[in-house]
Amino acid sequence: MIDFEPTPEQAALVAQVREFIHERVIPMEADPRRTAHGPTEALRGDLVAMAREAGLLSLHVSPEYGGKGIDHRTAALVFEESGYSMLGPVAMNIAAPDEANMHMLERIASDEQKERYLRPLAAGGGRSCFCMTEPAPGAGSDPAALATTARQEGEEFVIDGRKWMITGFDGAAFAIIMARTIDAQGRDLGASMFLTPMDVPGIRLVRVLDTMDASFTGGHAELAFEGLRVPREAVLGELGEGFRYAQVSLAPARLTHCMRWLGAARRAHDIAVDYTRRREAFGQRLIDHEGVGFQLADNEIELRQARLAIWHTAWLLDRGERASRESSMAKVYCAEAIYRIADRAMQVMGGLGLSDDTEVARIYRDVRAFRVYDGPSEVHRWSIARRLGR
Repeated sequence: MIDFEPTPEQAALVAQVREFIHERVIPMEADPRRTAHGPTEALRGDLVAMAREAGLLSLHVSPEYGGKGIDHRTAALVFEESGYSMLGPVAMNIAAPDEANMHMLERIASDEQKERYLRPLAAGGGRSCFCMTEPAPGAGSDPAALATTARQEGEEFVIDGRKWMITGFDGAAFAIIMARTIDAQGRDLGASMFLTPMDVPGIRLVRVLDTMDASFTGGHAELAFEGLRVPREAVLGELGEGFRYAQVSLAPARLTHCMRWLGAARRAHDIAVDYTRRREAFGQRLIDHEGVGFQLADNEIELRQARLAIWHTAWLLDRGERASRESSMAKVYCAEAIYRIADRAMQVMGGLGLSDDTEVARIYRDVRAFRVYDGPSEVHRWSIARRLGR
């Protein structure tokens, strides 16, 4: 049975996060260092310092690496609160891709790799990126199209390929690279993951992409690996197991996206409700017009349903289940419901909703991208339908 009542410890942590977001983070939203490509590194550093001081940094990692080791159900509560400001997950060091990369490193990396990469990442000292997606005809929604190669030469691997839509690449301290692995005998071993610092030859930033969303530090980039040499100890886990290891982070990562953006949707809804209570037209408050009130009622319904989908999937993950189907269903529903919530909030606010005088327009732009990130809705629907046909 799922218990929906937060424990006293969970309730206290949620209250602490809520106060931190409202008192410390939201006032930073007007900072000019919020750019079209996300918060600058300097702004991120200031935000992280505030969360560190408040004891709210990297809560999802184990105490050994400075976190609290919270479970998925606690994360559902805390991450939603963090997302009430688009800067909240950045401050608390639980934004993508770092949050999922920390989760994967803690599960898969060697002790030496954890000390070199995970510990400083969890401490907020730098950022990471995950290099999987490629321009056509390479891997996108279909990972089998992976074109980047890692060819073994003695005790090294030479990586060549092109990646794009790589979140946070510009300014990241290190990268996790997915590449098709060719051993010294020319055999294709399948996909493997490789860890590399960014300050080495063979990595070239092609361009930072102009995208409609602007909540990720470093934005999204296109890059090239050109004869990048990494040692054998750079392999994350075992050779040829890259796709299997990716599953370690996929279901939880889809869900944490849902958690964070649910908080953003709730913020847009709250702003809209507040505005429609104060604004009058045709002799009454906007919220008293059915055309407005019904849209806000639909928001309330979808906020509740999205939250329940997240909580159920988190409960399954905490029971040790893979929850791949449930996380796909939650991702599709939440991504589309959250977009509708932000769209309605913008609509009932009229011209004010279209402006940057409130956070609503920014939230709308960011959550639209969620229907594509971490697998488009269509791919998840295809995956769910395929299971039905077995």
